[in-house]
Amino acid sequence: MSKAPYPNHFIRAMTSNDLKNGKHDYIYTRFPPEPNGYLHLGHAKSICLNFGLAEHLGGKCNLRFDDTNPEKESLEYMEAIRDSVAWLGFEWEKLCYASDYYDHLYGFALELIDKGLAYVDNLNAEQMREYRGTLTEVGKDSPNRDRAPAENRDLFERMRAGEFGEGAYTLRAKIDMGSPNISMRDPIIYRIRFAHHYRAGDKWCIYPMYDFTHCISDALEGITHSLCTLEFQDNRALYDWFLANITLEENLIGEKGKLMPRQIEFGRSNLEYTVASKRKLIQLVTQGHVNGWDDPRLTTLVGLRRRGYTPASIRNFCAEIGVTKKDSTIDMAVLENAIRQDLEASATRVFGVLKPLKLVITNYAEGESETFTVKNHPKDETMGTREIPFGREIYIDQDDFMLEPPADFFRLGPGREVRLRYGYAITCNEVIQDQHGNVVELHCTYDPLTAKGKTSDGRKIKGIIHWVSAAHAVDAQVRVYDRLYNEPNPGAAEDFISLINPESLQTFDNAKLEPSVLDASTDDRFQFERVGYFCFDSVDHCENKVVMNRTVSLRDTWAKRTV
Repeated sequence: MSKAPYPNHFIRAMTSNDLKNGKHDYIYTRFPPEPNGYLHLGHAKSICLNFGLAEHLGGKCNLRFDDTNPEKESLEYMEAIRDSVAWLGFEWEKLCYASDYYDHLYGFALELIDKGLAYVDNLNAEQMREYRGTLTEVGKDSPNRDRAPAENRDLFERMRAGEFGEGAYTLRAKIDMGSPNISMRDPIIYRIRFAHHYRAGDKWCIYPMYDFTHCISDALEGITHSLCTLEFQDNRALYDWFLANITLEENLIGEKGKLMPRQIEFGRSNLEYTVASKRKLIQLVTQGHVNGWDDPRLTTLVGLRRRGYTPASIRNFCAEIGVTKKDSTIDMAVLENAIRQDLEASATRVFGVLKPLKLVITNYAEGESETFTVKNHPKDETMGTREIPFGREIYIDQDDFMLEPPADFFRLGPGREVRLRYGYAITCNEVIQDQHGNVVELHCTYDPLTAKGKTSDGRKIKGIIHWVSAAHAVDAQVRVYDRLYNEPNPGAAEDFISLINPESLQTFDNAKLEPSVLDASTDDRFQFERVGYFCFDSVDHCENKVVMNRTVSLRDTWAKRTV
């Protein structure tokens, strides 16, 4: 698989300097998703950053599941995440789970308690918000803040033993309720949850919070650089505080004197015409607005994969948008151009007619047929050739015919001549209509002296249309996908569901394809000439039913709509 050159960005410069200056002997990163949903394009940026940086600098990268929220996590999500990372072409040094560190984390919590740096609190959520203060008002100490360490240890051990109900107690870090950084105002370390964990089972009824777990997991794994998005910038002080106040034994973090992980934040890249919020994605899926997490209209990685996006196109897209210190908004055209560039170079050309209109060539002998040898790719001889069958009856697309065509319509109409791509010139002599006036069949004649683009008298034929032999056509269902939303920023709307594009999916149940598609692999990509790029649907396509998805149009049609 071709890989995009690793881009220049500020994190690359910082980590390269750490190596150059001898601060680190190597770079060790991690990609740490929570297994509570399927990965989307925003995660791909983080994957390419963490794995790509380690790969570029000769370092290592772990895949770690931050699985501390048992109510929302599952084996399904974990396996889907693992598969998506592998599909993008990355290999992890270690497959890790925060839940594997639960015993260590519990021990570190006891250490903080014994040092007087953590206490058990019984304020409820509403009271805790009141005591925390605001950006302009300092917080107030909890009445329980000065419990003796021995009492806190006893309560915490009883929390673990399951003596108290959910919400009765929490364990909080004892830092500074007057800090201008609200993240430092005695954050919760542990809460009580009587929930089955998909890996740990029912061993625990107390679960550590993300901020406590994440930094310690990094340290235990020997991570050198903890890369995260900007919303964690205020949490960096807390990240460092936890690591500074626990005792990390050398055998847990590697070589003697090893530096603690360094957190570096980067900006999110929000893609127009999409939503990335897991809450919104879950709503789309559970309410049936899309057909599952792998619906090709979603920018989940499983959805993009089913739609026909390639790993190389996703990696190239991530390289194109770069890594910056600020959040950014990316035009959907950038993503679509990434897959167009990939498929333009690699997709086999075929004929596909989505809205078939039967055309009879009346002066072509009945029962006769022939084949035209054409290139599979106009610019790549190595992709070989194929044979396209031709006969008396063919299908053309309904959009390539008009009863009363305007002057600038260079396709077929009554009395008009066009060229069949790779074939002959034909002239429309008769139009057959049903009782409602719909055109159901065309009768044409062909000029046998016009094969291979030639004409007997040197006349120029402007119109060229694609076609499929009726006798050899493969019946198929073709799904044409478009952007899921009509508005560029649907996530900001109060009712984002109402902004769904009603034409985001069009299904053509009577499409006709040239027979060469039956010899292709299910992983192959195609350009339906003059139509767009397509792939087999990975779910519904089978031996008895050809189902294909449009990956992307040949050109950006949305640019015209927004002018």
